[in-house]
Amino acid sequence: MADRHAVLHHGDERHSTWFVALVALFVTSLIVSNIAAVKPIQLLGLTMDAGNILFPLSYICGDVLTEVYGYRRARLVIWLGFACNLLAVGAFLLGLHLPAPPEWDGQAAYERILGFTPRLLLASVCGYLLGEFSNAAVLARLKTLTRGRLLWTRTIGSTLVGQGLDSTVFVLIAFVGVLPNALLLTMILSQWLFKVAYEAAATPLTYLVVNALKRREGLDVYDYPPRPLRLGQA
Repeated sequence: MADRHAVLHHGDERHSTWFVALVALFVTSLIVSNIAAVKPIQLLGLTMDAGNILFPLSYICGDVLTEVYGYRRARLVIWLGFACNLLAVGAFLLGLHLPAPPEWDGQAAYERILGFTPRLLLASVCGYLLGEFSNAAVLARLKTLTRGRLLWTRTIGSTLVGQGLDSTVFVLIAFVGVLPNALLLTMILSQWLFKVAYEAAATPLTYLVVNALKRREGLDVYDYPPRPLRLGQA
């Protein structure tokens, strides 16, 4: 039986403590990853940006949100993450261009870390929206097809699609014409493989969290829409 916090009925806009915590983790992992992404790293023989350390966590949170609370709630959270990310970027850019006192000597460092170029910002936004919405839509559809069984098939399957689109769109928009085509392909495959491996390794934790939340919330939402799932429809 659901406890007194589990009040996520259609038309009821109240949210449980667990839902709010999951949303906070999703948004935090997204914003922190975008900041950390300015540093390239080598991990397990793969070259990628440091944002990949935490960014796959946003997809795991998205999986949990869709699996437990349904596609409609997941869409709203994805749009919320998008809005929060834009707010953070706006604050960084405003801070960059506002005048500083004469004794400030960190302008170059601030600009290098938090000064987003329009092209990289566009790449990040497009990759995020297409990847996250595709991830949620695929998971929701697979849940109905599998009748709620074999959770690992939809968490990993949705990640294959979502992270593949995210990595491809980001790298192509950000670096086409700047880096050789062979290197672009290497970057896309490296990031995609790492993110999918990350999701697969986290599968036992995903099972634990999903099952605990379903029991705690008294929820297990299935999406049987009267029309095809639309990626960005709120």
